[in-house]
Amino acid sequence: MVRSASAIGASVSMRGCLIPRSRLVITVGSNILNGSAGVTPSVQKQSAKMRPEKEIRAFDIFCGAGGSSRGAAMAGADIVGGIDMWDIAIETHRENFPGSCDYQMKAGSLSPHRVLEEVGNIDLLMASPECTGHSVAKGNRPGCEQSRATAFEVVRFAKVLEPRWIVVENVSQMRRWNRFEEWVRKLSALGYYIHHGVLNASHYATPQSRRRLFIVCDREQEPALPPKRRSSEQPAAAVLGRGEPKKHPWQWTRLDKPGRAQATILRARRAIDALGRETPFIMVYYGSDGSGGFQSLDRPLRTITTLDRFAYVRPVCGGHEMRMLQPTELVAAMGFPAYHRLPDVTRRAKIKMIGNAVCPNVMRDVIKHLTRS
Repeated sequence: MVRSASAIGASVSMRGCLIPRSRLVITVGSNILNGSAGVTPSVQKQSAKMRPEKEIRAFDIFCGAGGSSRGAAMAGADIVGGIDMWDIAIETHRENFPGSCDYQMKAGSLSPHRVLEEVGNIDLLMASPECTGHSVAKGNRPGCEQSRATAFEVVRFAKVLEPRWIVVENVSQMRRWNRFEEWVRKLSALGYYIHHGVLNASHYATPQSRRRLFIVCDREQEPALPPKRRSSEQPAAAVLGRGEPKKHPWQWTRLDKPGRAQATILRARRAIDALGRETPFIMVYYGSDGSGGFQSLDRPLRTITTLDRFAYVRPVCGGHEMRMLQPTELVAAMGFPAYHRLPDVTRRAKIKMIGNAVCPNVMRDVIKHLTRS
């Protein structure tokens, strides 16, 4: 049975004010609104319109752009808090979940007892620990091990918060980590039944081929992952043009313009030879690719990364022209709903957030399946 939220206090006193718990936003290290430095937590009042209390109260560690939180909300959960050390990520989370108590700091610097006191009981704990350290090429360098070890923050928070459910998302290589079994045993020792597997976002109504590891935990019964929904597969073509301003359409450049890298021209030629001169396609513009560096538009987009890597190429009179995929198109390819907002920050920051995010549709189905009666 999910623990009741009735024991949660209606308000908290801070600096002599009474502020509803569900309207707390806490930042440490900087003030997001005005950019001023500081070490004292700041409290910002959110919209006076309060969302109704929901049955499942969810807290998101390493919340990033809010992909896990959005998926949980789509599954019917109430997003009550999040942690991320990146100010832009916390700004994004706060913008999309105004009732959330958000902490801008390293997860390792935040006391779970403080979260329990300020946020209240948590039914669902979500986490996407640092993933870059799990790359095989990274080896066992100290910095990479420190990155991988952020997964143990899940254990530390679970020990105090005692949520009924836990969902952890990461790259599939996490299972090769030499401390993965130790990490699983520590969660098991807290009383959780645990199941894990790799899911492809394209099987869950997301126009992107993105394979990620999902670990689901339940304190009361054996958990499972949702079945594949191959019939929901969507092509890359479905996101093209999303968010393009009518008055200021995106700019295209000639594929063969002077100064274009020879590797880019060769990659495009391979695509044209394979697909035909009259067929538009997606090309990997930056970064390496093991599948020829291009794809047709009738398949889900390749995995989005933190690099601005995809170009859209189409035939025109006398040759071809291209443009990079835009952040609004990439957000759509991640499966975010149109109402999920990104802040007005640089293109590079947006793409970094998008590439690090969790696909909401996948998280939605994972949580619905995990919390089903």
